[in-house]
Amino acid sequence: MTQKYHVYGIGNALVDMEFEVSTDFLNENSVEKGLMTLVEEERQDELLDKLGGHHHKRSCGGSAANTIIATSQLGANSFYSCKVASDETGDFYWSDLKAKGVHSNLSSGRFEGVTGKCMVFVTPDADRTMNTYLGITATFSKEQIIDEELLQSEWVYLEGYLVTGESGKAAAIHARELAQANNKKVALTFSDPGIVSFFKEGFKEIIGDKKLDLLFCNHEEAMSYTGTHNVEEAYNALKEVAKTFAITLGPKGALIFDGQDKIYVVGNKVEAVDTNGAGDLFAGSFLYAITHGYSYGEAGHFACNCASKLVTQFGARLETEEILEIKKEVLGE
Repeated sequence: MTQKYHVYGIGNALVDMEFEVSTDFLNENSVEKGLMTLVEEERQDELLDKLGGHHHKRSCGGSAANTIIATSQLGANSFYSCKVASDETGDFYWSDLKAKGVHSNLSSGRFEGVTGKCMVFVTPDADRTMNTYLGITATFSKEQIIDEELLQSEWVYLEGYLVTGESGKAAAIHARELAQANNKKVALTFSDPGIVSFFKEGFKEIIGDKKLDLLFCNHEEAMSYTGTHNVEEAYNALKEVAKTFAITLGPKGALIFDGQDKIYVVGNKVEAVDTNGAGDLFAGSFLYAITHGYSYGEAGHFACNCASKLVTQFGARLETEEILEIKKEVLGE
């Protein structure tokens, strides 16, 4: 039976604001480089006051949102469950999501409060550092999951950042249990190395007793979760966690397990200026490919091409025309 949606995502809803800064700026303002740090709104205001960096553009984000938007840009039917407030930032978020063709629980209404915001600091080495004020998305819960829509989806995609809050973690567990009880496939992204090391027990709860159908992670997250010292050890250990997985290796490409074979995908040689969103886009383009008849190897090759294009420019997403051009070049569609 054909499903209504290819992918149903759940995760945080954050409006991304991106800034170019020096490493000195991070050090002088006690911002921990290369990680996502949760902060209060006052801390964001303080950093905004101090910023001499150039503010690029804002976009509706959150890790899983970036992934789901990519699947939709490529032509998949996608749904995203999230939580934003009925404020100006929430209006912006909902209109941006709709403009990208993503279905959402937001069509049923929003809430009193403040929509979450993520300050993304990009340093000259193309590294990305995030200071996030979750706002109302901190109270994201299973109430925002539309069970009947999830049950009409081929894949359910879970954002690892949900592990940081009890209600978000419970929502991820609910979605995973509902999906598995109804023979839907479940994918999880680990999201961030710091989150993986700090919330390892919470991730075990989200993953549960059965193997996930698909896991996305980078090499640091893979080693952190498995307690291993290199990618090869992590690769072997992850077979106990997921039936299939993709470990991204930055400019080196990706290491993929399709359930039977080990597949190395070589990355494109590019001049990276901003790595923000690269893992999210990798997951989105990969999910598009495997839900449209492509092998894991083909999906990995396509995903690496999309991610390598993204890191050559600022921002966490490609324009629809750009991503469709890569789809035409790599997949021939």
